[in-house]
Amino acid sequence: MKFYYVYILQSCPFPEHHYIGITEDLYERLKIHNTGKCNHTLKFMPWQIETSVAFKSKEKAFAFERYLKNHSGRAFAKKHF
Repeated sequence: MKFYYVYILQSCPFPEHHYIGITEDLYERLKIHNTGKCNHTLKFMPWQIETSVAFKSKEKAFAFERYLKNHSGRAFAKKHF
């Protein structure tokens, strides 16, 4: 079965920095972030997975990612994750 993962990464050297993303292959995506192939996360690498949520629905996964990236979603993530 195929899943879509919404994930929150935490910078190892700068733990106050987080990154939210979506992928179908969580560990391959983490490897991309930690090898400097993603410009958005290059400055604060290496990264570790703080939280991930698996969805069967691509639409629900993208909606949850969008939510986590807005103000109330960031507050939710900070409180619960």
